[in-house]
Amino acid sequence: MWLQACGTPLPEFQKAEKQGSNKALSGEGVIKGMRKEQAPSRARTPPARAAAPSPVPHGRERCRARSSRLRPSESSRDEPSLPRHRLHAGHPGTEESAGSRSLGCDPSAGGTRGKPAPGTRQNPPALSAAPSARSEPRAGAAPTAVPPALEPPLSSAATAPGSAAPQNETNVLLAQQGKPLRQPQQSGHCGKGRLGTERRGWHRLPSRQVGEEVAGPGPSPRLGRAGPGSPAPGNLLPSFHPRSLYQYQYSLAVQLQHTSTPSPWGARLQAEVLIRLQQLWRDSDGEELLQLQIHDLKAQHEPEEQRSQDSSGGSPVEIALSPEARAELQQPVFISWSSGKVKAFYGNEAENILISNLKRGITSLFQLQPHAGTTVEEDASGSCQVTYTVSNHSITKTKDLLSCSKPKSGFTSMNKMFGVEWQPSSRSQYVVRDSLLQSVLAEESHVVAPALRSRSGIKISSRQQLQLVSPAVPGLAEVSGQSLEDVLAGTGARPQPLGMASLPFRRVCTHCPSLRAFLKAFDRQRVRTDTSRVVTAWQFQRFIQMLRSAKKRDVLQLLRRAPEEARPFLVEAAVATQSVASLAALSEFLDFSQEPKSLLEKFLYAAAFSPRPSGELLQLILEKLDGKQLAPEIWETGVVAVGSLVGKLCQQKLCGLQVVERGVETILGGLRGAQEEPRVVISLLALGNARLPETIPTLLEHAEGSATAVTTAATSALQRFPAPHISSKVKQVMRRIFHQKRKSYDKTCRLAAAEILLDIHPLPMDVINILLATTEMETEVATFLLLKVQNSLRDHHHLARKILKDIMGDPRINNYNFFSKVGISSSFSAPLAVTQDLTSTFGLDLLFLEGGFLRKSVSNFSLLSHGQRLRAAQVTFEAQGMESMMGENLSEGEEEPELRAGMAATFFDVQLRPIVFFQGYTDLMGKVLLSSAEPTSVVRGNLLLMDHHQVIPLQSGLQVTVRLQGGLGLDISADMDVSIWEQELKTSVSARGSLAMDFQAELDSPLLQASLRSQTEVETSIHFDTKLRFSSSPVLMCLQLREEQVPYREVLSVSQSAGSRSSTARRGRRGAVPGREFALHQTSSRVCNLLLAAEKE
Repeated sequence: MWLQACGTPLPEFQKAEKQGSNKALSGEGVIKGMRKEQAPSRARTPPARAAAPSPVPHGRERCRARSSRLRPSESSRDEPSLPRHRLHAGHPGTEESAGSRSLGCDPSAGGTRGKPAPGTRQNPPALSAAPSARSEPRAGAAPTAVPPALEPPLSSAATAPGSAAPQNETNVLLAQQGKPLRQPQQSGHCGKGRLGTERRGWHRLPSRQVGEEVAGPGPSPRLGRAGPGSPAPGNLLPSFHPRSLYQYQYSLAVQLQHTSTPSPWGARLQAEVLIRLQQLWRDSDGEELLQLQIHDLKAQHEPEEQRSQDSSGGSPVEIALSPEARAELQQPVFISWSSGKVKAFYGNEAENILISNLKRGITSLFQLQPHAGTTVEEDASGSCQVTYTVSNHSITKTKDLLSCSKPKSGFTSMNKMFGVEWQPSSRSQYVVRDSLLQSVLAEESHVVAPALRSRSGIKISSRQQLQLVSPAVPGLAEVSGQSLEDVLAGTGARPQPLGMASLPFRRVCTHCPSLRAFLKAFDRQRVRTDTSRVVTAWQFQRFIQMLRSAKKRDVLQLLRRAPEEARPFLVEAAVATQSVASLAALSEFLDFSQEPKSLLEKFLYAAAFSPRPSGELLQLILEKLDGKQLAPEIWETGVVAVGSLVGKLCQQKLCGLQVVERGVETILGGLRGAQEEPRVVISLLALGNARLPETIPTLLEHAEGSATAVTTAATSALQRFPAPHISSKVKQVMRRIFHQKRKSYDKTCRLAAAEILLDIHPLPMDVINILLATTEMETEVATFLLLKVQNSLRDHHHLARKILKDIMGDPRINNYNFFSKVGISSSFSAPLAVTQDLTSTFGLDLLFLEGGFLRKSVSNFSLLSHGQRLRAAQVTFEAQGMESMMGENLSEGEEEPELRAGMAATFFDVQLRPIVFFQGYTDLMGKVLLSSAEPTSVVRGNLLLMDHHQVIPLQSGLQVTVRLQGGLGLDISADMDVSIWEQELKTSVSARGSLAMDFQAELDSPLLQASLRSQTEVETSIHFDTKLRFSSSPVLMCLQLREEQVPYREVLSVSQSAGSRSSTARRGRRGAVPGREFALHQTSSRVCNLLLAAEKE
């Protein structure tokens, strides 16, 4: 305990005692005042024994305890002498180490400096574990050999006061720096007094400032500076000697493997080199210039075709670099190094990027700090937050790779559900002994996978190891220079400053499709247009790859030479590419005054569904819409697309772009200048696509004081805002609409307001008031609303489930009086598919009139993945004005609506232009008599659903590029058939689609290039049919949701290229999910049996 109080770390002392090291210093002088008769007593002093930790006493108690512990016992006089250990000034084991000065005896502690405390007896001290550096060896004892790598001999002499300063290690450094030399201190260790009196047997080494280095001769490492928070057990800051060459063995192991295979299957790289490190220069502030050079490269990899079926490895293949690459690899790099930190990195900026990055990875291993704490460091991974922990001779560094900032490269989809999940980890362990870096072990791993399918993931593992081969050997002489720049200029290589972060490398694709080659054989090529087939989805992705590297003239030539039926497909591919050349070609090719409406709608919808739109794409659309006389359908589709692009650009934090501000003004200007109700509705739907918080007051104004169609559109837009934007002001307006405080509203408007109050962080007061209001509503509306509440209770992911459950615990609310409505309206949801990463649900809301006619039908397909919810598809059928045809009476204060039926659709959170089936009685009769029996196409086309490009720089300097592309072919059609004569209503929604997903990770290094790829494809077809017969009472309703057989296929591949040798291995699996019909609810099943049986008869 006394050793700890006076600055000597007890664990180090015990370790030195256990090893039995005896480090003697050569010198001539004998400490003044040392009594000759004390020498036998010191020789018989027993070894110190570790004591149990106890609280450090204060003041006089501490000095008494120290004095009593130093008194030799009578039983120990015949014990062998204690090995002597040298203490260096500035070492944590000396008085001058950090944190040791305040632990001595001083007046503030209650003792008397220079005198023993009253009432205490002063005894001659026993020899401690750290005797005087100038003590003579015991008489008759053989001199102890000191390893030169650990203890350089010092020509020290005992000097009397006033004589010349001795040539000790501190004065050698001071002489080199031109500073006055220091005289030896005459005070004892841990307390003030004359040597030979109060502290006989103790000698204090010449003091120096914390952080000064010992400049003694010999190859032994100098002591580093003790940083703040240095651990007690020894100095962990490594340092390197001038004129000394340090050799380290460096090994690197990198592996990429598919996570979906039962056994590891992928690419592997192993390499070993010899690292030669030496110090060239050091300034007075401790900054060093180190030269690092790579020698004796040995690398190998294991081709997959040599692995047997049981995954046992074949013989590895040696990798040989070209002479040019080997020469670049052996070129030295220079490191500006200070206190364990790499301040700058110098090399040849013209050398190969991959070789330069490999050197950065080796240099990153010399980035460390000797004390615990959290800081930000820059290495090959970028500028990252790291956390250090220290124990004994070990330093552990944990890097937060998610916090790394590096040069921006790559892109991703705005919806994280269609992105990539990335789980990285990094941990490094350093071993430092006697201020010399002995070894480093750095391990990191990355698991990347598509967010919707983690089973198709890829794991990247990297392991670096640096091991000291042998003690330092003589090396190059120091380079003279006043500054670091002068020294670098004198090296002859004239290195340039380089950043520590790895530079991104772009691999040249030799097998990628070329648009120019495609055009040469264009007449023999076939462009597929069946969007529901997976081959079309794969072709869509190939065209995107071709167009991203094509020039404008080639893209324009492709669009002009393509046949009429293939142009929509090519326009969608050009929009998904979003390159400057493709957008310029589209701008020149599309003429909004002449081109067919279908082609222009394809272009606008393709832009609206873009996963990561650019400002240039929005600029192109605004230019096409500005100042032109357009067809109403094209203008409406364009405004809806502008809203979608504005919203996605703002999600990318690009709201400040001038083109975005212009897009917002286009929507708001169209809303202010709209004279017709359809234009107002379209503008409100566009604001719903944009979801800008500053437009909420405008939506509230139109929701509360407008006609039914406008109120419905405004409340529908508000429902799409995230929960944080639904403020108390929004809820106050929704309360007034639901409870009809200022005017009467249509039942659909009231229900939409109630959904906002119930779905987004509801207040108990609102839930209770809505439930109480159902007692005064019509039967069908009340039934629908109560079922909506019950359905929210069954949804475990619903935001309001807990609050609703608490309220339902009150028997005054949850009783027969409230929930005994007997209407035929319904609201329910059920899961369609549940996987490890995705939950797909289907919801159906049916609102009927009191006479049994369908007022509104909403079919909703939602995706829930990793805490994110996406409305994948929502199709709404709505019919109004049927009350007069059915002979029903309107509610009090309710206006008679116009006879109208239509459909609205939302796909991937993009509201499309509504479709009107008929408007007015005359139009209805014309549609009934002239119906072509052809379904109405809602959406048909190809979408780039997933588009992700990510560069992962490994700490080893190697680079992994992750790519994900997902093409979706979609064909959704809807039909509504009203038979006045048979009093039947039939609606049908058919959704056919195909998904092709290509996920790959590429490893780039100067030794090996490897690619792991996972390709997944699936085709699906879902049909939802409703049939109502209102000729009888009650109305008979049949709901059917069925899915056809779903075929799927997955192909895994591993490609490797090293030198002139390349290989590719593939594995695959395929299957099919049988078709099925979903059970919606028992009542629907019974009615369907009756209606289907009647049709067969």
